[in-house]
Amino acid sequence: MEVVNGVLFHAIGASSASLCYTPEKKVKGWSWQTYWLAQAFVCWLLLPLLVAVITIPDLMLVLKEAPTGPMWQSYLLGMGYGVGGTAFGMAIRYVGFSLTYAIAVGISCVLGTLLPPFISGELGHILSGNGAGYLMSGVGLGAAGIAVCGLAGRSKEKDIEKAVQQSSSSFSLSKGLPLCLMAGVLSALYGYALSVGQPIADVAALHGAGNLQGNVIYIFANSGAFVTTALYCIYLHRKHKTIGEYSSNQGHSLTTNYLMAAITGLLWYGQFFFYGLGHTRMGKFAFSSWAIHMILLVLLSTVTGLLLKEWKQSSAKTIRLLSVAIMILIVAVLLLTEGNRIGATG
Repeated sequence: MEVVNGVLFHAIGASSASLCYTPEKKVKGWSWQTYWLAQAFVCWLLLPLLVAVITIPDLMLVLKEAPTGPMWQSYLLGMGYGVGGTAFGMAIRYVGFSLTYAIAVGISCVLGTLLPPFISGELGHILSGNGAGYLMSGVGLGAAGIAVCGLAGRSKEKDIEKAVQQSSSSFSLSKGLPLCLMAGVLSALYGYALSVGQPIADVAALHGAGNLQGNVIYIFANSGAFVTTALYCIYLHRKHKTIGEYSSNQGHSLTTNYLMAAITGLLWYGQFFFYGLGHTRMGKFAFSSWAIHMILLVLLSTVTGLLLKEWKQSSAKTIRLLSVAIMILIVAVLLLTEGNRIGATG
């Protein structure tokens, strides 16, 4: 039952992440870098510190007792994750959201899941255990489902271009593909950042943090991501002279913009909070949390898009392809859940 609860917590976190971009539609008069840095401050700096203070007993003592090596490793890997997020945003400019999602998230799903046990030398032992077949089938099927979802998304983009009789002049696979690959590889580092930070969480658990122990890792992994994101946004501010947008918004409501950025940051951080709650319940195959989270993120983002009528101009062929992708992703989650259940009882 704990495994099922873990998957449900992952689903709540993925739901939060799938909704995090919706407030951006209400932002007026801000450049991308202004909005992105404002929400990143909430998601990657403010909330990790605030939630850790609230949920980790004796936080200062935990930080004093915890080994410094995992702190630095988690922080530096988080910086890599931040670069991956930036590459993700740049790739969308050249190959569109759907292909970027399919390639980058697909790579992140596989690498972010298998990298931690591979580097620790535990992968072979894990794969020989009960339920491992279900687990690996779920990871592979999930990556395939993400790819099919990406193809459906690209088909939708073509349907819309055809409807308005306009092609995407900025599309460039030669520029976008390397960025997608970079985004996928570097984004996978976040899963590894959480894995190497586990010794910090173990100390928090000894002080009574329980299933909330993972919140202490986000202080380091998320702040690392914030640093690289902030550096890029500051570069864009200097280049486009947009730093003044934080205090003057040319007739638009600054309060609304800050509120929308805060809601975005809250929703994005929500995925990390519930990821931690799910991860501590996954038992022997806890490393599969990353795959479960990524697959549920794509699945629920797709469902959210359907509910928001983002696919209403799609052809019947595109909808059929999307339906196949959704079914594959659901089966992948069920396989991963069953593999973890067997592993927990075996």
